[in-house]
Order: sequence, then structure tokens, then C-alpha cells
Amino acid sequence: MPYLTSAVLGAALLCFTVLGLRARRADGPLDDYVTARNSQTASTLGLSFLASGMGAWILFAPPEIGAFVGPVALAGYAIGSALPFIVLGLFGPAIRRRLPEGRSIGEYAEACFGAGVRRWVSLVSILYMACFLAAELTAIGAITGLLSEVPPALVVFGVALATLLYTALGGLRASLATDRWQAWLLLALLAVVGGVALVRLPALPAEAAMPSIPAVDALSVALTLVIAVTAANLFHQGYWQRVWAARDARALGRGAWLGGAMTVLVVAVVGGLGILAAMSGLALGEPPIPFFALLAGAPDWLALPALVLAVTLVASSVDTLQNGIASLVVAGAGRRGLSLPVARWVTVALMVPVVVIALQGLSVLRLFLIADLLCAAIVVPVLLGLWPRMSAAAALAGGVAGLAGAVLPGWLASGSLVAGLLAASFPGGVPTLPPFLGALLASTLVGLLVAWWRPARAPHTV
Repeated sequence: MPYLTSAVLGAALLCFTVLGLRARRADGPLDDYVTARNSQTASTLGLSFLASGMGAWILFAPPEIGAFVGPVALAGYAIGSALPFIVLGLFGPAIRRRLPEGRSIGEYAEACFGAGVRRWVSLVSILYMACFLAAELTAIGAITGLLSEVPPALVVFGVALATLLYTALGGLRASLATDRWQAWLLLALLAVVGGVALVRLPALPAEAAMPSIPAVDALSVALTLVIAVTAANLFHQGYWQRVWAARDARALGRGAWLGGAMTVLVVAVVGGLGILAAMSGLALGEPPIPFFALLAGAPDWLALPALVLAVTLVASSVDTLQNGIASLVVAGAGRRGLSLPVARWVTVALMVPVVVIALQGLSVLRLFLIADLLCAAIVVPVLLGLWPRMSAAAALAGGVAGLAGAVLPGWLASGSLVAGLLAASFPGGVPTLPPFLGALLASTLVGLLVAWWRPARAPHTV
């Protein structure tokens, strides 16, 4: 069985690699490598937003939230997962008009506020995407250990090397080409795995009740997830690349709404499986993994398509992240003559520390939450760059205020600055609303006040 599983997973990764390499332009310029400018239709973008946004996280987080917190928080998670696409669909046309040759969130920040803010925004974006990469590769190692006898390190290396091959050689076009197929494959596999697991689900006991917590707590969790997920994913360079990859503004808008709608549906369905697992009385495991608890009573053969599903989810997000980080690093330097081979080596080099971290099997949830909070502290000032009055001073003041606002709730509640800093670092990896809400409100209020007090002296290029 380990040999069959290895062969099937190897065949899937080989197919993704072939699809990606076929889409590459061997003699294309660096700009095409990182943007595939004005080339993608609405349907391709919608499927790409779905595939690149999905990852192994959907097999863990939404089912657990559904099983233990209930449908209100799950709705918050689903909406938060889709909102970044919608925001870029709404703001993207204006960004394209005012920065037609743009390639990254960093270039957008520099056009609005200057090089200083660009470096800050780029650092936060790279930190977030590196956490995402490490989490996805760590997750596929854990899933492999759960569902098969294949060495987890083998699958981690396999996914990293396969995606690295076609993204390093093919750039964004390779990622977009594989996303289209990976989106359909993950939908089909999810239907098969989820459908069979549901058929084998024990009958719900008469006393079964919908998982829930007090309404105020459920709304708090839902709002936390909406803020954290939306703010963080708005710093996902892979999504920003698709702003300029769209054929036109109309394709971008339609693609964003399509991707958002499908994302809400997938997260809601997978989270619903977690709710059913909890209601049926299944042992959810320790730590709880409701989705995989459903597979415990399913036929043994279902483990193979479930593992292929996990590999598809991870590959579809990893290739986007690889190309996104590389494009963010090289976009500015590219205009000064950085060559395409150097861009490819940047893609290879960035994966080395990520794979090393992933092989440790560590939990990256706490680091993820801290990266999310950093994003929440500056996301509104950055997006306000489209407002003519918004200045670099206002953006920087808003960002600093956002960091202070994240610490302030814990400081006021405990009377200790150290306790406030600890609360903002999420001990135990538990997301809480006060740091996120404090960061969002403080950054928005201070950014707006400074912009009104000292507006930008010259019109933005964006």
C-alpha cells in the first residue's frame, strides 16, 4: 500500500508539473514572469482565486470551528476567507488605472507613500506568506502521517520540489495554469471524500444538538476571524499579482466574485462536516481533527483520494506563495535590470528555510496569528492610499497606532504593559478579538486624523 500511495501522489505531482511547464513562456520577459499581464479571463481568475486560497488548512480549521464554536463562527470564517478577493475586485480596477505597469503590493505602497512604507509593507507580506508556506508543508506532512505509511518528509519534499520546478521556470503563468485544473480536482475529490464519509456517518442520536457557544462569544469569534483572515490575505502578493494578470477590470471583478462565492461554499461545506461529526458523537481526537475523525469509519480505500485531495490543496496554495514571494522580492529590482535567471534562483532560495521549518513538525498557529495581527495593524492605512489626502506620514502614524492599539486592550485589562504584549502574542495559539479590533480601530482613526491634519502635498501616482 505505501508503494501504491507513493505512486499515485507522484503521478498527481507529475501532472501538475507538466501542466505548469506547458504554460511557461521560455523567452518571456521578467514582467510576464511575475504578472502575466492582461492575459486571464474571469473564469480562470475565479478558479485561480479558489485554488490559490484553499490549502490543507481547510481540512483542519473550518471543521474544528464548526464542531466546537458553531455555525455563526463558521460563517465568519467563510466570509473572511472570501473577502480579500472581493476587496481586490472592488479596489483592483482603480489600482490598475492608476498603476497600469504595477506588479506588486510593494509597488502600490511605494507609489502611494514612498520607499519607506514599501519596505514595511513588503516585509509584512513576506513574513505572512512564509508562515503560510511553512504551515501548508507542515500540514501535508501531518496528513500523510495520519492517512498512510508513506514517510511524511518524502511528501513534503515532493510537493516542494514539484511546485518549485514549474513556478521557478514558468512563473505566474504556470501557477495560473495549474490552478485551473487543481480547482476542479479539489472540488471533485472533496465531493467524493465528503460524500462517502457522510454516508458512513453514524445516525445522529436523538439528543444531538447543534454545536454552539453563547451568542456574544460566537459573534466575537466570527468577527475575530473576519478581521484576521481578511487583513492577512490582503497582504498575500499572490492575490495582488492577479490584479494585473486579469484581461481587464471587468474580468477582475467577475473573477473575484466567482472565486469568493466558491470559497464561501467550500469553507461552509467542510466546516459543516465538522458540525455533523460533533453532533454524531464521534471521537474527534486529541488534538481535535473532526474531518479526519469522519474518515475513521469510512472504507480504507478512501484514505488515498483524501491524501490526493490534501496534496492538491497544498500544491495549489504553495505554488502561488512561491511565485508571490519571489515576485515581491524581484519586482522593484527588476526595473533596474535584475535578470530572469536571478528571479528563478530567488524562488529556489526562499524555499530552503521554509522546508527546514516544515520538517520540524512544529505548530505555526501562534506565529500565524502574530503575522495576521501585523497585517491588521496596517491594512486600512495601506488601502487608503487611493485617497488623495492620504500621506506617508498618515500611513506610518496609522501603522504605529495599530501596533499600539493591539497591545492596549490587554494593558488596560491587566494594568501591565508586559501582560498587554503577551496578550497580543496569543499565548496558546488562541485567537482573541481585542488585539485585532484594537489594531484595526486605532490604525484607521489615527490614519484618518493625520491625513486630515496634514494631507499629502502632491497628488499620488496611485
